[in-house]
Amino acid sequence: MTATASTANHAPFGFAPVPTQDADFLRQLSFVPGLKELLTVRQVHALEHATVWVLSEMAGGLVDGGMGDRLGGMSTETGFYIYGAVDTEQLRRAAQTALHRMLGGEWNLAVHPRCGTNLSVGILLTAGLLMGAQLVLPKDPLGQILGLGLAATAAASIAPDAGQIAQRYLTTAIPFNLAILSVENQGDRWGQPTHFVRVVWVD
Repeated sequence: MTATASTANHAPFGFAPVPTQDADFLRQLSFVPGLKELLTVRQVHALEHATVWVLSEMAGGLVDGGMGDRLGGMSTETGFYIYGAVDTEQLRRAAQTALHRMLGGEWNLAVHPRCGTNLSVGILLTAGLLMGAQLVLPKDPLGQILGLGLAATAAASIAPDAGQIAQRYLTTAIPFNLAILSVENQGDRWGQPTHFVRVVWVD
């Protein structure tokens, strides 16, 4: 399995991203507190994922046991952190390449299989299915154990696809309004080499 994300545009439900959508949304609802920060974090999150994809490709294209598995990230409204051993100049090139490729139509770079969104969706699905099973199945211990097993199994099978849908339409957005300002080596944090890719919102 290679780290290369599909280059097909991700609009399976007919929702294609429009370059001005977030800027227009912000202009119409600029009075909503925190809206710009929320929209920015979604775009930064997509750029973080795309950068990790590109770094993985630079390292030979391996996901399992490759660079993609050795890196972590966290998005903020001012940029994103990359945790793990990576060369600063290589990260700078990867971030710029990722932004260029996403703006060129490689929207699937926004979705990454190791995103924390997948874990969160899996937990929510398990909890929801477990509560539903408790309402439907008998209250005896055997029925409850069966319900737990069914809920966990169903959630495990649904979560990967549901997590990708959540990433695609809720927690990421194509970074049409981002420009990369700098890539900063912040030394070791929590025992991990840390870089910060600083971005700015542009209308």
